[in-house]
Amino acid sequence: MTEQDVAEPTVSDLEHEGDVAADFIEGLLDIADIDGDLTLDVKQGRAYVSVEAEGDGLRLLSAPDTVQALQELTRLAVQSSTGSFSRVILDVAGSRDARRTQLERLVDSAVAKLDEGASQASLPSMSSYERKLVHDIVAERGLISESYGDGPTRHTVIRRH
Repeated sequence: MTEQDVAEPTVSDLEHEGDVAADFIEGLLDIADIDGDLTLDVKQGRAYVSVEAEGDGLRLLSAPDTVQALQELTRLAVQSSTGSFSRVILDVAGSRDARRTQLERLVDSAVAKLDEGASQASLPSMSSYERKLVHDIVAERGLISESYGDGPTRHTVIRRH
């Protein structure tokens, strides 16, 4: 079976993924005795689940590595329930916006290397979602980016046209 054989999920499918993901996250929050408000959204062909809370309840869960791990667990739970591959995105206490800001700074540092005469600048390994954000940021700045490597060593290289 090729990627062309797999139908793109419908908005209804993505909403169902979001519901399953939210149920899973609510269960985890209950176990940890953390109060949180969940918001579901569908955009760019993905289900997004955002978790917000008053106070420090989510502070420990909003660290980038923790959010990535929770997202992978959530994806597995969704896939187990639906039987379909899931690209659900999890945001905990604004962690996605904070990470995008960090990635923008990382790209800015790489662009500075290009301005100093480097032919290309490599960024550290990161998740597929983070690489997608980097590609978007790089394109906004009028540059080219490509990903290289496999699995956990996959990284992005930036260069001028």
